[in-house]
Amino acid sequence: MIPASTKRTALAAFLFLAAAMPAEAHVGAGSASSFAAGFAHPLSGLDHMTVMIAVGVWAAMKGGKAVWAWPLAFLGVMLAGGALGMLHVPVPFVEPAILASVVALGLLVALAIDLPVLAGIAIIGLFALFHGHAHGTEVPENAGGLDYVAGFAISTVLLHGVGIAAGLRLGSRFRGLARAAGAACAAIGVGLSFGMV
Repeated sequence: MIPASTKRTALAAFLFLAAAMPAEAHVGAGSASSFAAGFAHPLSGLDHMTVMIAVGVWAAMKGGKAVWAWPLAFLGVMLAGGALGMLHVPVPFVEPAILASVVALGLLVALAIDLPVLAGIAIIGLFALFHGHAHGTEVPENAGGLDYVAGFAISTVLLHGVGIAAGLRLGSRFRGLARAAGAACAAIGVGLSFGMV
């Protein structure tokens, strides 16, 4: 007989994967000139969705200052990376770093890695720089680009909020479900890296 905890973990991982949408998150994936396009953008690719939710879940698992500091670090550095992209400042290895962020943040959640708040800020900030740069390069050089950035930032905050709410709701009693979601995130990152997702 399969233990109930194993069934819940498998169900959570399955639902997480089933709810996922195909990744088409970067350059050329639609208009980048409106608030609506910016808001929808993080929801249009697995790389963004999984990383932003994983940041929230990991922050909730850590608790304390991390609950607000880690998501704010992601948002702030993402916007700075976006500014670099909009200014056409080259940053090497953007796409590989984004894919690495999906795997790494998934593993940090799956393994329930407990790091000091500042170390978490450094890791999250590094990955956020690449995510932001990728999107900054897509923003057109007009006033509509600012609307796009505002939409993207708000959507990012909401995805972090989903992760935090899920992490807090699951708490220590259902920590295995949060860890299973992290494992699913890492698996998605591997799948994206090898073109299987």
